[in-house]
Amino acid sequence: MNSITHKSSPEILVLGATGSIGYAVTVNLLARQFPVTILVRNRAKAEALFPNQPTLTIVEGDAQDAALLNQLAIGKDFIFHGINYPYNKWFGNMDTVTQKVIDAATKNQATIVFPGNVYNFGNTKEPIREDSLPNPCTRKGQLRVAIESMMEQAANAGHCRVINVRLPDFWGPNVLNEGVAPIFENALNGKALPWVANADIPHQAVFTSDAAEIIARLMLREWEKPTTAAYQVWNYGGTTVPSLRSWFTQISRLVGKPLKVEVYSRLMVTVLGVFMPVLREVKEMLYLYENTILLDDKKVRTLFPDFTPTPMDDALTETLAWFAEHRLHRSFEPATIAA
Repeated sequence: MNSITHKSSPEILVLGATGSIGYAVTVNLLARQFPVTILVRNRAKAEALFPNQPTLTIVEGDAQDAALLNQLAIGKDFIFHGINYPYNKWFGNMDTVTQKVIDAATKNQATIVFPGNVYNFGNTKEPIREDSLPNPCTRKGQLRVAIESMMEQAANAGHCRVINVRLPDFWGPNVLNEGVAPIFENALNGKALPWVANADIPHQAVFTSDAAEIIARLMLREWEKPTTAAYQVWNYGGTTVPSLRSWFTQISRLVGKPLKVEVYSRLMVTVLGVFMPVLREVKEMLYLYENTILLDDKKVRTLFPDFTPTPMDDALTETLAWFAEHRLHRSFEPATIAA
């Protein structure tokens, strides 16, 4: 029990709960029966994602509303900053909302939990460690460095505490970005599985439920016995598949259909970007798919030696079942898996 607050469990404000990683974190915390408040723009969407949750409070509003954010942060031990915007709306939104999260955490002595990524480190050939120096090669990488610096400076100044959990690409239930959702929806519909740039090199990605478990464990550790470091960085790399093509073969086996793979070239992304603003922003990130970028996560795996990632077939089955139910409104049963 936390000696300062005398509460039996932490109280958590989750921002971005209906998004990819925020959803997985919210599901994990609710399964632990922690009191969780989520700030969402669409109450009906949130109610559909999190039905019948006695420890959940849903508030409709915008995280850019500083007064509302400050009000919701009162009494919270953690603020999970899972807010994301479409690539073409990052600038002027991601930085401003992060400052408002820092301000709310500062007023309430809360710990910010932030899902970082690999953008800060550019096209690095070396595995990214927690102490690796930033070296962004894109505008969005530069913005991520700036956002992390804002939080680190606030923590080091004693305003708040921050746990930065860096993750690679993620996939899983409710991961609806244009790089992931079409893979699972197409698989269920027997269509070609899409990818960009190169499907034949190793690629690191994380099942969101596993990332959420790591995040929840780090929060609990901080809750039970706060560390001396006001700003902590932890990497969790999930699984590195030999190639996307091999991963797609596993998906094909589970749906019981031989599925083709459709790789979108850099030229095709450039052409489509003329008509689609989000794809224009994707173009500068193609190095992530033309090369193998890896997070070194030995530190967190050593901290939690009993943690094991969800077996890949189980994780894929859970994801396919979620997409079948929530997106296609039908059930899914995996095909018989040959031994």
